[in-house]
Amino acid sequence: MCIRDRVYTHPEVAAVGRTEEQLKEEGIEYSKGVFPFMANSRARANVDNEGMVKVLADKKTRRILGIHIMGPNAGEIIAEGVLGMEYGASPENIGKVCHAHPTLSEALKEACLAAHHKACLLYTSPSPRDRQKSRMPSSA
Repeated sequence: MCIRDRVYTHPEVAAVGRTEEQLKEEGIEYSKGVFPFMANSRARANVDNEGMVKVLADKKTRRILGIHIMGPNAGEIIAEGVLGMEYGASPENIGKVCHAHPTLSEALKEACLAAHHKACLLYTSPSPRDRQKSRMPSSA
């Protein structure tokens, strides 16, 4: 049975399933998808865009193992993830569900797609190599 945690703070915090630390301790190979509320249209329109959604999935079975949300309406958004986990969903299963736009729940969809390596509203943090390439040469 999947039981979620919720903390009534601002921003809200909600989680279900395992953490990255637990997966590492258990030796489970996993994929991770992260999507920041800063990139979510509804959160930006509401000027409440702190936080992010993180989805962890088993690399072999593709089942979702954990969902962690810090941001607006986290306690409500987590319900979709709990339902998915309870029925053995993969990140792709949730990512393929049509979510209204603009809504905060799109952040979960996008994190799922990122865990499945198919992000639509692509947010990726640049790799160290890309950051190095983008630096302007210093002038003497």
